[in-house]
Amino acid sequence: MVPAAYAQQARPVSPASTPAALSVAGAPQSSDPLDLDPAAPLAAMPDIGVDWPDLSAAPAATSVSTTGRRADVNALTRYDYRVEGIDGIASALLRQRFVELSTLAANHNKEANAAQLDRRAKQDADLLVTLLKGEGYYDAAVTTAVASEAKRPVIVLQATPGPLYRFAGVTLNGVAGAGDKAAALEKAFPVTGNDPVNADTIAAAETTLRTAVGEQGFAFAKIGEPEIVVDHATRTATLALDVAPGTARRFGRITANANNRVFDAAHVQEIARFAPGDPYTTSGVDDLRRALIQTGLVSTAQVTPVPGATPETVDLDVRLEPAPPRTIAGELGYGTGEGARSEVSWTHRNLFPPEGALTLRGVLGTREQLGSVVFRRNNFRERDQVLTAQFAAAHTQRDAYDANTLTLSGSLERQTNIFFQKTWTWSLGAELVATDERDVIASTGEPRRRTFFIGALPTSLGYDGSDDLLNPTRGFRLAGRLSPEVSLQGSAFGYARTQLDVSGYVPATKSVTLAGRVRVGTILGAPRDQIAPSRRFYAGGGASVRGYGFQAIGPRDVNNDPIGGRSLSEFSIEARVKAFGNFGVVPFFDGGNIYTGVVPDFKGLQYGAGLGVRYYSNFGPIRLDVGTPLNPQPGDSRIAVYVSLGQAF
Repeated sequence: MVPAAYAQQARPVSPASTPAALSVAGAPQSSDPLDLDPAAPLAAMPDIGVDWPDLSAAPAATSVSTTGRRADVNALTRYDYRVEGIDGIASALLRQRFVELSTLAANHNKEANAAQLDRRAKQDADLLVTLLKGEGYYDAAVTTAVASEAKRPVIVLQATPGPLYRFAGVTLNGVAGAGDKAAALEKAFPVTGNDPVNADTIAAAETTLRTAVGEQGFAFAKIGEPEIVVDHATRTATLALDVAPGTARRFGRITANANNRVFDAAHVQEIARFAPGDPYTTSGVDDLRRALIQTGLVSTAQVTPVPGATPETVDLDVRLEPAPPRTIAGELGYGTGEGARSEVSWTHRNLFPPEGALTLRGVLGTREQLGSVVFRRNNFRERDQVLTAQFAAAHTQRDAYDANTLTLSGSLERQTNIFFQKTWTWSLGAELVATDERDVIASTGEPRRRTFFIGALPTSLGYDGSDDLLNPTRGFRLAGRLSPEVSLQGSAFGYARTQLDVSGYVPATKSVTLAGRVRVGTILGAPRDQIAPSRRFYAGGGASVRGYGFQAIGPRDVNNDPIGGRSLSEFSIEARVKAFGNFGVVPFFDGGNIYTGVVPDFKGLQYGAGLGVRYYSNFGPIRLDVGTPLNPQPGDSRIAVYVSLGQAF
């Protein structure tokens, strides 16, 4: 779009410059354009200036008449069009805009008569002149004609761009008022002398300058509209832009409307990534507004800078409108070895303001039943810090064990999410577990039942260098977990569970991503049989080695049931191929094993391979994987199926 200043300075096109071929023939003349005689006959239909195709006889619809007479101007025919004279000077954006706005293009392959084509050609000629002037060709002219070499008329727009106008001078009036920040503002407006007088370049530079003014702390700066004066004699132009930066400021206090029933000003300050006294930036204000909306508790968030108590500060007036606070959610899933699983939950996301949520959650599955109450406070004391407390009662049935468990746990963590993906995440937690578990003595297969009381301090630290949380295509991730635990079963003893995960992603082509994962773990301090079966390492399943049932890999008892171990090693490699539309295919190859020793020896790996299908929805990929074990143990199924949201890793 050409700025208003262009239109003000552009030289009007004289009537003599109108192409004769598009003039109206036989129109009555009058000294007063409003002096119309209602009894006068209508003017003749407009004429394009060449013989029109003879449509009165076959095969006249596809031939150009050479009789010298004019065909019926009301006759309809299809047409083609082309633009000449802009090769080498027109940008791709100019061509795109012409196609999007062209009347000839919009009606291509539709029948039209001579009058309609005349009007469309004139409109497109004016459009092309405007677009060329927007790129600096102020002397551009466009004529129209009809070529007769084709089977149907070809409307030709012949452009004569003329010379490219350039700036003789660019002035930012008042920028010196920014003091030592003036140089940064001048750099943010990169248009200089001898640059082409290009409307898009000027608009982009103006946007960059407005952003830079806010980032440099000038909360109430005023920037005028660019004033461009074109000199047709020298084929140059000058540009002047008024800049009134005002005073560079720092953040002051935050106020919030008291009737919002969501957050008070103190919690808004906890969400903000800046503190009072920090230099003001518009990006900080925009980030705060986005974060308030993405809490899910706010339907509308207005954050308005207002003058602070002193000329050096700027306060923020925050106006919030609450969103519905309650959520009901459901989930269905299936995995070989895990069976079918359904989950339903009810959440009030602000039952304990600010952002104190209560969730009631239930799981009903063929091999798992669970009920839990969860308290969660988001943005606890600072941005993206989450405090969680949970009480859960569960019955879990596995091939390795059968457990009835009560858990009381809490954690403080820095989390990542799809809106603000974090590079570093961490968690600190505490856990009390009472679990009644049934398994067998590995050597004899004799059933036994034991009750364990366990206290744990699980911690984790993660680094995410990938480009997407749910569907990464490049980068890598690294995560470590450590859980010192004390167990009371007959007598008290301690041990530590550790695990390290590394994954990487490489774009092989535009539609293919290669992904790989390695996982190792160990339990130090206690023999395997002394550790509760539910706290040991297991492998196999949709998030482990695909092709095998859940927890099916590793040493087994005399009944051929897994017994878990003290160390593990796993790897996965796959190619994520975008096939067509929103669908993709993923061939994969996994391997891993569980070991009774403290350190995995990477021997006796069990391998699985298969093919997955991905549907890339707006909220992440939906995964369906079908795998088979390559070197199965006795009792392993030949086919395993996994369905979930998100990639496998």
